[in-house]
Order: sequence, then C-alpha cells, then structure tokens
Amino acid sequence: MRTQNSATVSGRIPLPPLSTAVELDAGDIAALRADTPGCENVLHLNNAGCGLMARPVLQATIEHLEREAEIGGYEAAAAAAENVREFYAETARLVGAESPANIAFAGSATHAYSKALSAVPFEPGEVILTTRNDFVSNQIAFLALRKRLGVEIVHAPDLPDGAGVDVEAMAVLMRTRRPRLVAVTHVPTNSGLVQPIAEIGRYARELDLLYLVDACQSLGQIPLDVARIGCDMLTATCRKFLRGPRGSGFLYVSERVLAGGYEPQFIDMHGARWTETGDYRPATGAARFEEWEFPYATLLGCAAAARYARRVGIERVSPRAQTLAARLRGRLEQLPGVRVLDRGRDLAALVTFTVERWDPRPFKQAMDRRGINSALSFREFALFDFGDKDIDWCLRLSPHYYNTEDEVDEAASAVAELAGSAA
Repeated sequence: MRTQNSATVSGRIPLPPLSTAVELDAGDIAALRADTPGCENVLHLNNAGCGLMARPVLQATIEHLEREAEIGGYEAAAAAAENVREFYAETARLVGAESPANIAFAGSATHAYSKALSAVPFEPGEVILTTRNDFVSNQIAFLALRKRLGVEIVHAPDLPDGAGVDVEAMAVLMRTRRPRLVAVTHVPTNSGLVQPIAEIGRYARELDLLYLVDACQSLGQIPLDVARIGCDMLTATCRKFLRGPRGSGFLYVSERVLAGGYEPQFIDMHGARWTETGDYRPATGAARFEEWEFPYATLLGCAAAARYARRVGIERVSPRAQTLAARLRGRLEQLPGVRVLDRGRDLAALVTFTVERWDPRPFKQAMDRRGINSALSFREFALFDFGDKDIDWCLRLSPHYYNTEDEVDEAASAVAELAGSAA
C-alpha cells in the first residue's frame, strides 16, 4: 500500500521562502510565481473568475483523490480527519471568526448564500434591503423570494457620482423600513467597486438587524474581519482570489445567529440528529448548514489555499493586487476608444472597460489568442450598474499578487493594439 505523504497528513505543505518585508518584494514574487505552475503557460488576469492554484493546493487535492482510489473514500476521509478540521480553523482565522464552529463548507458561494437565505423565516411583506450592486445570483434569489413568499425588495440608492451605495440613505431605510434582512455584496463581479460593508454593519448592529455579506470577490485580496464588519453571516468562494479549487465555498455564521435557532430550510443527517420519530435537533454550530456528503479532496485543497494565503499575508497581498490594478487602470484610461468603468472611493483588483467598435466575444477571443486570460460581463449580470453606465458589456481584467508589472503592461498594450485596429 502507498505510504501517505507526511507533509499532507500533517497539513503543513511549506511555502517557498519569503522575505519578512512589509511588502512583497521582487524575490517574493519570483518565488510565488515559481510555486504557481500556471504562470508558465498563461498571462492570467482572471483571478476574479478563478485564481491560479499554487502547488500546495494542487498537491493536497490530488493526494487525497489518490488516497481515495487506494484505500476507499470513507477510509481516506477518516485518515484525513485532522486536515479536515484544519479547513474550519484556517478559514475561521482568515475571516476573524469566533471559532471554527462558525464556519460551514459549501459547494460554492451561491450554495452558501442560498443556505443562508433559506434560514431566514420571511413573512409576506417583510423587507430585504440591499444595494444596486449586489451580485446577479443574489438579486435573482431575492426576486424568487418575492415571487414565492411575498417579500419586498428595497434597493438603497447610490451616491450621486455612482461610486457605491449611499450609506446614510441606507441607514434611513434601515430605521424607517425595519428590514428583515440587510444584504450587501462587498465587491460586485462587474466592477472594481468596494462597498463600505463595515459602515453598513455599524448601523445594522445599532438597529439589531440581520446582516448578510457576500465576500465572494474580496476574500483573498482584501482583509476581512467579521467582527469589524458586524455581519451575522458572510459567504465566499475559494476559487477566486483565495486560489482554491473550483466547486468550493463557505458560510460564516455568527454566534448570535446560531443561538437564535436559525437553520436552513432543508437539513440532513449531518446538520441535525433525528432524536425521536417526530423531532430532530440541529447541530450546535454552523455544521447545521452543511450536508453529509463532502468533496473531501476539494475541501482539503481549500484548507491549503487558506493556509497559503494567511502565510503570504493578506495585508501584503492586498496592496500588491490593488497597485497592479491601478497601474492597469491608468494605462487603459489613456487609450483612445477605451472607456474604463470602475467607480468608487476605494477600488479592488477588478478592472473593467469597454472598447469602441468591438463586439464582446470577438474582443475576448482576440485577447485569448494572445494568451491573456480575461472575463466578460454583460448587462444582464448588472442591470442597475450597466444601465447607469449605458453599456451592454465590459471586459474584466483582475490581477493578483503573483502577477507582474510587465504582465499588466503587456495586457494594456494588447488592448491598445486591438482598440487601434478597430479605428
């Protein structure tokens, strides 16, 4: 029988040597790129879609799949029990949760978000207060709840310059409408906007309102602290800036929510115990939001990704990624025929723009042929935002800390060449 790799079993696959400097230096970037196989193949500026996995993440995932093939799925899960627990511990540390018991694994951020929404016992006429820049799947979920349960959806207005939600106006709506749920997306998928979730959270706490945050695009690139944010629940994916495997995410659930008896609409034998023929008892922690069946290899990859991010240091990752994005944004703003779309007091590492006289898919295909990974967004992804900007599509480029200044400049040059060719 194959011997299990000791590094994986202990959950301590090492990082490449990094400096102790406050900022990531050139040597750090070189080491991190060497630890990222994809850097040899593509110029990857689609971290807001999927980040490139680092070797320890890939290794943790593949080795567990191999172990399942060799000794059986149940047996492999039992052998990896310590590492499985590390997923909860590492994720809790990453977001400042009270305890690992406040974290539930999910198959995606949307899976986690749906679980969270299903736990709120909405009554007809109750209000969901949200923003004009909430993620498209969240907006559709709110509409489905309106159709099914008769809730009211209220969108707080944006600031006059369109640079994010007007927090004071949102606070007035909190006081006057007393929403059953306040729901905000930290960084929308369709622009570099960063919403002031901690400012919103202070009002939600003051008024004792339930507060749900979608951190799908911010996890792994912006420091998160659920205590400072003041949220009751927070959802995220692991595949984007955290650089974990696809098909993964998690839900943070506060002690207040757990003590309040909130539980998902559908709960199974993992999330609850069948205590007598006519009753069950939910798990005491966030496990009540999980199902019995787990993709253990994926979960272990996520644990490795969270550990990797924490050891690189989100406080070093964030300025690096945002500086690269600002450099790219600055280069694109100088190009004739290119319109940069990002607005906000603070901007994340998502750069969005349109190009005159180009249709979206041919433009992306032209970028693909140059080996530059990007993503398209369409009006149906962000009806409010794209309507305000009077656009039907944009291309999104999203650098991360392992990208280089040369890569950013190469992408800007490619956009310049393509924009010029359409003149």
